Amino acid sequence: MADAHAHKHHDYHLVDPSPWPVVGSLGAFVLAVGTIMFFVSMKNDDPQLWYLLPGLAIVIFTMFGWWRDVIKEAQSGAHTPVVSLHLRYGMLLFIASEVMFFVAWFWAYFDAALDPGILKTLPGTDDAVGLAARNELTGGQWPPQPAETDNGAFRKTFDPWGLPLVNTLILLTSGTTVTWAHHALLKNDRKGLIWGLFLTIVLGIAFTALQAYEYAHAGFTFAGHIYGSTFFMATGFHGFHVIVGTIFLIVCLLRAMKGHFTPKQHFGFEAAAWYWHFVDVVWLFLFASIYVWGAGAT
Repeated sequence: MADAHAHKHHDYHLVDPSPWPVVGSLGAFVLAVGTIMFFVSMKNDDPQLWYLLPGLAIVIFTMFGWWRDVIKEAQSGAHTPVVSLHLRYGMLLFIASEVMFFVAWFWAYFDAALDPGILKTLPGTDDAVGLAARNELTGGQWPPQPAETDNGAFRKTFDPWGLPLVNTLILLTSGTTVTWAHHALLKNDRKGLIWGLFLTIVLGIAFTALQAYEYAHAGFTFAGHIYGSTFFMATGFHGFHVIVGTIFLIVCLLRAMKGHFTPKQHFGFEAAAWYWHFVDVVWLFLFASIYVWGAGAT
């Protein structure tokens, strides 16, 4: 970290040399190699989950240490108004990249949904034998006709007005509780901040638990059917983001209980609130397009 007096002389934060970029890069490399070895072991019908553990441990250690240093910098006063503004720009760009990430999964879903009987030429084959009809998997309609395949099955879609609607209400409510926490912080209401964060975390955990229950009772599988793969990739990555956001809020709750946030300096909480609202908005699009529009005759 920079000298304690450095921020008093200028608005910019000059960081000291840090080991975390090198350690994080090493962890990412070890995790990538371990993931490849794990997939190879799965292909050989002998999955070795421990291949993932060394790289994952290094990555988690890097995240903990790096963000610990950032929190210390904030507490020392290094995050001047100019630095805080640039941190906000960085968070906005990160959320923009996440938007494009989800665009890919929506694109995959609508590509299959809007033209379920399209013909595609398989690479490495001629036209006579290389035309694979998508309607063999969908029956030429969306949602697909109930069918059994080599690797999986499709029986029915979810009723959008059952558990998906409950989860939607849970996330919308969590958006109001995190906003309540934000307004409480701006008014220096420490009790309201803590309770707002606590309720948001409880609602996030409830959403994850209900989605796990929903997955366990799905009328289709991930593999072997185009509906299952597009559904689980879109909603599953959203569920992963909910888990990440919940952890983000738990860290903010612990920091709030330690008195780290003030009405004028609370970028860590603000970033978590932005991320949580982004997760809420993505779910609304998922609910409207996949659960409601794509439900068919449930």
